[in-house]
Amino acid sequence: MWVARQFLTSIVQRAQPGLFRGTPHCSLPKFELRYLQCTCCWRSRVPVAGFETLNASIVGSGPCKDDDNKPLDAYYTPEQKEAILKLLNNASLPELSGVKLLRGRKSLNIVDYRTKNGPFKTLESVVNVPLLKHKSAVVVFNSILNPVKKERKVKINLAKFIRPEVERSWLEDAGSIVSIVCGTNKIAWAHVDRGMTLLDWQQMECPNFLKGTYMASFYLTDVSTVVENLPEADFYIIEKSSISVQNTALFPIMAHMRTVEAMLFALLEPRVPQPEPNIPPRVLNMMRTAVGRHFGLMVGESRTSGAETVKKLMTESVTQKLPRINFPSELLVKHRNSFQMGSRRSGEELCDALLQAVAFYELLNESSG
Repeated sequence: MWVARQFLTSIVQRAQPGLFRGTPHCSLPKFELRYLQCTCCWRSRVPVAGFETLNASIVGSGPCKDDDNKPLDAYYTPEQKEAILKLLNNASLPELSGVKLLRGRKSLNIVDYRTKNGPFKTLESVVNVPLLKHKSAVVVFNSILNPVKKERKVKINLAKFIRPEVERSWLEDAGSIVSIVCGTNKIAWAHVDRGMTLLDWQQMECPNFLKGTYMASFYLTDVSTVVENLPEADFYIIEKSSISVQNTALFPIMAHMRTVEAMLFALLEPRVPQPEPNIPPRVLNMMRTAVGRHFGLMVGESRTSGAETVKKLMTESVTQKLPRINFPSELLVKHRNSFQMGSRRSGEELCDALLQAVAFYELLNESSG
């Protein structure tokens, strides 16, 4: 799908209600961007004659494709294909985990796939493995052919933002994460890849939350429905609230948060007979206060709303060449009115899920410096 940045800029400048309400037209940078940009890779550009050609260009164009749509096997010699397939078909789980991008869930998925379907016969068939697409498969193949020297494993400082303790290399190899935030009557999530592109961003109402006496079966119904709708990712990051157990007035809310958190962990973490040392946990906690401090949203020990910060990120996605996070046009249109002052609470979980995802990648980069 192709998106004209000039078109998006015009939307921002004309919008009255919602996201850009009250923003003077002159406050936005004036761009003369006369090209279409691909939302798949955010790099390819096609010059256009003018705004009047936009509709025809969008209708007539499709997703990015390889130059000649060759299968992966066509890019490697027979000897190289044999070496790659030999490792993928015979390597043990620890050996697969030593290949770049195969740490964690991907190596387990390869073992599961070849157990159920037999050995890989072509390189193209590898993309049928969950979490392995063409781009990541090429990295894996090249890593098999040209293995790099293993570096000393460095662990993330638990006190900063992630629990339980995990090796940084596992997090750095993740192709995408799903950031999940629980509210009192809804759960929101943001699916973001490591290229800082927002892939999915939505929330679901949970009508049984905080009803009656925390009926487990009712809670399980709502949480299971959410889990069924979550996209596939390498890691699921669940917000860890900062409510103190000593604050008795908020104890019902804390009990609610912990109940939902426990169910998410149980439903999202794969069940394996014996935990493998080379397989990281799939579900992690991220401290709410760490995200608040990262974006300057803390007032004392309390965290303020992140709505203004999210609106700024959305604006930058349209007006800046290299924004902190890229928003697809359909998600900009869908959520541009979600964070008005009059209905701020309706989008609070959406804000928090997005900010948690952005903070995850940015804090991870800082910790590796």
